[in-house]
Amino acid sequence: MPRQSITFTSPNDLWLNAQVNSEEFSSKSEVVNDLIRKARAEQTHIDYVRARLKKAEDGGFTDLSAEDIRQEIRKELGLNV
Repeated sequence: MPRQSITFTSPNDLWLNAQVNSEEFSSKSEVVNDLIRKARAEQTHIDYVRARLKKAEDGGFTDLSAEDIRQEIRKELGLNV
């Protein structure tokens, strides 16, 4: 795994230390990698939502009811609700 050297502000360093001291993480690197994973997942979700909005904008109007649309989305997401 590539090594990097980064500098943190004092408040961020204190926060990182608190995360490690809470024993949820074993190192600052683990905390930073977890934050990056979460940010990447969030960005993936944002990109998905933007693509869906763009598709909807380009697709014009629909005759489906709001409930029909909700059911369609639930089906696409694999939710059995």
